[in-house]
Amino acid sequence: MASRNFEEEEDRSIRLQVSELHKLEEARGSNDTVFDLRSSIEKGDSGETADAASVSSATAFRSKSTTPAPEKQLTLFALQLAILEKTATGIGTLGFIWATVVLLGGFAITLDGSDFWFITIILLIEGARIFSRSHELEWQHQATWTIAGVGISSFRALRSTSASLLRCLQIRSRETTTTVTRDSEAATWRKNSSEVPLLPYARWFFISSAVSRLLYWLQLLSATACVALSSYKLVRHNYGDVHKGDTDKRNRQSALNIFYSLALAEALLFLAEKAYWEWRVSVCNLLENVTRECEFGATGLVSIKRFFYDSYSKCVNGSIFDGLKMDIVSFGMELLGSNSSDEQLIGARILRQFAVSERYSEETLEKIGINFPVVERLVEMLNWKDLQEEEIRRSAAEILSKLAGKKQNSLRVAGISGAMESISSLLESTRSSGEAPDEIGEKKVFHEHDLHYDFCRFNNLGLLILKKLAKDHDNCGKLGNTRGLLPKIIDFTHVDQVLLWEENAEVARSQVLTLKRSLQLVKMLASTTGHTGKCLRREISEIVFTVSNVRDVLRHGGRYPKLQKLGIGILTNLALDTEARERIGGTGGVLKELFNIFFKTHGADGNQGCVRIAAGEAIAMLVLESKGNCLHALRLGVMGRLVEALEVPLIRVNAARVLRNLCLYSGDDCFHELKFVRAAAPTVLKSITSEDNKLQEVMVGLAAQVFRFMSPEDSCYVFMDSGIRRRELAYSLVSILRKHDKPAIKVPRIRRFAIELAVWMMEDDMENNVAVFRELGLEKELEKVLETTAELENFDVFSGTVGVSRHSRTVHSLAELALKILEDN
Repeated sequence: MASRNFEEEEDRSIRLQVSELHKLEEARGSNDTVFDLRSSIEKGDSGETADAASVSSATAFRSKSTTPAPEKQLTLFALQLAILEKTATGIGTLGFIWATVVLLGGFAITLDGSDFWFITIILLIEGARIFSRSHELEWQHQATWTIAGVGISSFRALRSTSASLLRCLQIRSRETTTTVTRDSEAATWRKNSSEVPLLPYARWFFISSAVSRLLYWLQLLSATACVALSSYKLVRHNYGDVHKGDTDKRNRQSALNIFYSLALAEALLFLAEKAYWEWRVSVCNLLENVTRECEFGATGLVSIKRFFYDSYSKCVNGSIFDGLKMDIVSFGMELLGSNSSDEQLIGARILRQFAVSERYSEETLEKIGINFPVVERLVEMLNWKDLQEEEIRRSAAEILSKLAGKKQNSLRVAGISGAMESISSLLESTRSSGEAPDEIGEKKVFHEHDLHYDFCRFNNLGLLILKKLAKDHDNCGKLGNTRGLLPKIIDFTHVDQVLLWEENAEVARSQVLTLKRSLQLVKMLASTTGHTGKCLRREISEIVFTVSNVRDVLRHGGRYPKLQKLGIGILTNLALDTEARERIGGTGGVLKELFNIFFKTHGADGNQGCVRIAAGEAIAMLVLESKGNCLHALRLGVMGRLVEALEVPLIRVNAARVLRNLCLYSGDDCFHELKFVRAAAPTVLKSITSEDNKLQEVMVGLAAQVFRFMSPEDSCYVFMDSGIRRRELAYSLVSILRKHDKPAIKVPRIRRFAIELAVWMMEDDMENNVAVFRELGLEKELEKVLETTAELENFDVFSGTVGVSRHSRTVHSLAELALKILEDN
């Protein structure tokens, strides 16, 4: 079940029946193999195809252009509140000026005693409210780390009893002083870091949430008292006696009415603002709805509350439109650069969620990518290994794993000084036994707190980032030049049999994913083209664990054919290097496991079929120009089965390649072992005259080697048994040259092989065959070949557009040899 789930999760390809795999191989063309010209690094195993990327990009673009930003509801709400707040503040300011200048300044002596004290009390309580309001947001910022923050659910809290409030505060104060266990240490530290007591005693009171709640209720009480006092005076009109002709008191009643009206209006507007606040937040659940729309999860309310408070603060302290300019991604980037661990965590959570969201990731990654300081900050956070900073580090890694998926962004990430070292810090092996020694020969030592650290997840994220960066050729060189990185990557390719056979284990699935990503990364690095690829292949093959680790994957990975295919791809690409080819062949069991997979007949689904094809390619590559590997293969007694494989449509192309290389590079002392190849001659001849393109190319190349092991009498019997006449074969060879009047990218060696076989036929029966070829027009076709030869035709293997393993004779010299035979006879 574990393997099945893993395959369903990772594989998006269409499964084909074995009978259709030949069509699949033909459709894929020649660009999937090192034996043919390639223009770029193979990307099929990276888990992302071009079509999928374009569809994803189009979907993201549509989402960006049609999906409104969810935080706009909050900024609009903050604007509405700010309008009420500033209106109330303006009226309050006018009332304060009126009281101080007109009433207390002009009528302080003539005011009635009750009015004097009423005005004084109103000014005092309004001053207290203004003071409380100016400082409330600061304390609310500090309290937003707590899920049940003050100011958001104040009316809800009103319904709770004072006793329950005290109990809550007492419990919270005990949490700040109680020693916690290791399992909850990080979470408790995060929770209590914002609950800083102002005094060593009365901890239950002087904490941010308590102070914020106190200021909130102080404002409500002040406004309510102001409403009561102002209403009382406006209703009673008991302003004292005003006698006619008393000029000091004749305007006193009007002045007092204006003041009390201003005070009442201000208090009512403030209470209306608070009522609207509570209605939208507590009744309409605005914050919860935005949190849900942002897909933030359980901890998202903290981030949304902090964003709302900042937006509201900007609207109140500056222009009322300042808050509308805020967006939550920019807000998250701003918090990421904070010195506060709480704010860093909130910022990391915001950016992570929007970066992985299907609806918002495109725009989010675009904003992050063009902000170089933010990218640097994310890279820096990868080095934070403190247990208390685990979530920040994980969020930064997840953001970078998404960011690196875009080529332009990947170049920015890789261009940061020390970026590769920071990413390398995510890779920490925790194997308890059989560890690979580090650079100074000592085993890794893990402390007790490491047992609670999610190393496996960080390993997966680190490998994912590196895999995406490795899609760019220049980045591959940087990966190879990073000190100690390649050995770390190779260490993750280690696998135990128990792991690959584990059933229904979540840990096993995670480790298998780590294994897959490490194999993908090594394959991408090994398939790098040019001088960079040459250096990387050498460095990878020189690590002593590389080949043996891949061998274990082939040996135990029968339930995971995709892993086997990745391992085989690594061997194939490493074998481009001559020394690496010998190392692979000299590692016990590698060739045997490859042949076991190649000849495997059960497991007929598409994945297993592709693995068999890949195994054949790897074997053909390993026996190329390697007498030692040829001898290893012959000792396994596989000649008979290789001849039989020529009849199997799925693997006959690579079977022909292996047989040709064995015949060509085994040496004359292996003639006895190779004589069985003569049994393949009838099949080869039939394929040459009836097949086209790739199969025809490899069969023509094999025929030129098969007939070397036959006497003239034996070759005559072969033609008789196959029912094919020599003239028919000669016509097929001339037709090949006529059809391919210039070098073919898909079949780059077909003209070479055709000329080689034609030379053998003329040398085998010079009198008859020369006449036949002359009659069929071979001379004319050879002259065309001389005019169109290219370097492409002089190589057996290609690394991208670079030829590897040059043939001992050029096509030009072969064509001249064939012309000379025609002219001399």
